[in-house]
Amino acid sequence: MSFSAHRARKRFGQHWLVDQPVLDRIVAAADLQSDERVLEIGPGRGALSERLLRTPAAAVQAVELDRDLLAGLRQRFGADPRFSLLAGDALVLELPAADKVVANIPYNITGPLLERLVGRLDRPVTPPYRRLVLLLQQEVAERIRAAPGSSAYSALSVRLQLLARCHSVCAVPPRCFQPPPKVQSEVICIDPLPEAERLDPRLARPLELLLRRCFAARRKMLRNSLGGLLPPEQLTELAATAGIGLQQRPQELGPAAWVALAAGLNRSPADPQASDA
Repeated sequence: MSFSAHRARKRFGQHWLVDQPVLDRIVAAADLQSDERVLEIGPGRGALSERLLRTPAAAVQAVELDRDLLAGLRQRFGADPRFSLLAGDALVLELPAADKVVANIPYNITGPLLERLVGRLDRPVTPPYRRLVLLLQQEVAERIRAAPGSSAYSALSVRLQLLARCHSVCAVPPRCFQPPPKVQSEVICIDPLPEAERLDPRLARPLELLLRRCFAARRKMLRNSLGGLLPPEQLTELAATAGIGLQQRPQELGPAAWVALAAGLNRSPADPQASDA
């Protein structure tokens, strides 16, 4: 079976990446070694799979939701013993063990898939992948790697930067796809932190509650967002200890400042969860 009769399906968010230099940049960023297994989510017609199989990688394990693509993928790559194909939804399947992940993510499932692959502050993926190279909507990629003070800086920025080191690989304009999407895209590299460098689990829950509370009202000063958690004098002392100003807004605080704030609240008699119930 060939792919000639198959049309990209909107419900699966299918946009085939056809730009050869971008495909090469993705593979180069993955930096696959001979002892590494790579998980590819959404191989589509196999343009990226072909390049991954040219690397020294020990195995290329693909997960494809669109059943009409399976026969063509098996026909194209089935003769290579390093290639395996799993049919189903990457959000619910038991994913094969892998060292690195490469994916052109359907933009409508970006959030849940990031959580599946990287985890949450209170439940990071263990053991972590060595590296993820993901093609995302540029707006999401900018939020992931945004610096404090940027208009793109958000709760997602804080979460991902406490879970991983993130950097941009390249921008990907719509003309690089078939059919072209209506948005700009970007390849981003995510290197999850080793377990020894992760956030103290005792801080994960209060920090998550803080992020939800404060970024839900991102234009408000912290004095107002945090006002119900502690008496004013305790709140002032907490802010001074954490090295922040209560006149600041959520997008002005770096990840380390958020951790310091959560640590201070964790030591206080107040329960931040009670105020968000």
